[in-house]
Amino acid sequence: MTSAHQRLGEPIADLRDGRGGPRTGPARGPDRAGPGSRPVVLTMSDYLALGEHQEITAAAIGGLRGARGVPSPRAARLGTRRLADALAAHLGAASVGLCASGWAANTAVMRAVVDPGAPVYLDVLAHVSLWEGARAAGGATACFRHNDLDDLRQRIAAGGPGVIAVDALYGDDGSVCPLPGLADVAEETGCTLVVDETHCLGTHGDRGEGLVAALALEDRVHLRTAGLAKAFPIRAGLIAAGRPGFTDRLRYAARPAGYGSPLPPNDLAGLAAALPIVRDEGWRRERLRAVSVRVRRGLLALGYGVGAGDSQIISLATGSEADARLLRDDLAARGVLTAALFPTAPRPAAPGGRLRLSMHAGLTDGDVEHVLDGFAGLCDRLHMPA
Repeated sequence: MTSAHQRLGEPIADLRDGRGGPRTGPARGPDRAGPGSRPVVLTMSDYLALGEHQEITAAAIGGLRGARGVPSPRAARLGTRRLADALAAHLGAASVGLCASGWAANTAVMRAVVDPGAPVYLDVLAHVSLWEGARAAGGATACFRHNDLDDLRQRIAAGGPGVIAVDALYGDDGSVCPLPGLADVAEETGCTLVVDETHCLGTHGDRGEGLVAALALEDRVHLRTAGLAKAFPIRAGLIAAGRPGFTDRLRYAARPAGYGSPLPPNDLAGLAAALPIVRDEGWRRERLRAVSVRVRRGLLALGYGVGAGDSQIISLATGSEADARLLRDDLAARGVLTAALFPTAPRPAAPGGRLRLSMHAGLTDGDVEHVLDGFAGLCDRLHMPA
């Protein structure tokens, strides 16, 4: 039986309560608001609360209407190039290529830079698409302990130079990668450094340029990727390189970036409208950081082991996957919607689950209080490891 089947066995049994009957719903908390109340949604990644921004929506609708059906290949190329050049300037990159998603960007980059049999060093929490891309390229994957540069050095000393792949800000637990030290390791060992900025593009840096540019590492990180459906409200992916023309050549070296339909005109128009808003409306980043710090400190005061930091992703390790589901469901009954995370193949991971809260700039002070009240009512019900 595969590990996937093993992990599915418990929820399938739980679905029928182990007795062949339907699953019972979570208990309703007495302090939860009644019917008609608006739940606090912490499962989305619309970090800057741009999902319903009128200018972006109008631009996307205008792009769709202006195309009048399928746009010509030339018009599609011109629109894509204009947006890619604008994003390159925003990131401080020599070139940017666009594709359908962050997943496509990561798998494309790994297929382009990983030779068959070559070592690929991945942080144990690196996004699963980086792992998938490395394996699809035939690389010899090796994980190093999360954010542990000494462990990485030891593994490179044993395996030789290769590709290092990490997230700038990890979506599982909200931790930040030690990028300056990682760039040092890459330079010392002759490795290619790939950094996924999906969860920090738009949210970090004075103008939302991401952590690599905010730390002035543009010339030391070889390749950056990002999914734009987080801080930007449009689904697309990007690949940023420090060398001019690299992303154009990438189309011919990696199938995920070279094949498939181009971004449709409504997405191109929406992203073009979103970029100046992301860049110029710094109050959104300030609000995001303020609510993130407040919720994190409130949970720490209640005894939840969420760790330090100020990132918008707050993660709570639970004793088991069942605990994660139970806590998620009980919070949902109190009008706080969170995401339960479980170990995901092909990444190696310790057993257990996590509860993830994705903060966003649209949260009000009342929403924050409601979230903390919901957790306060549950803090004695489950054992949560610190």
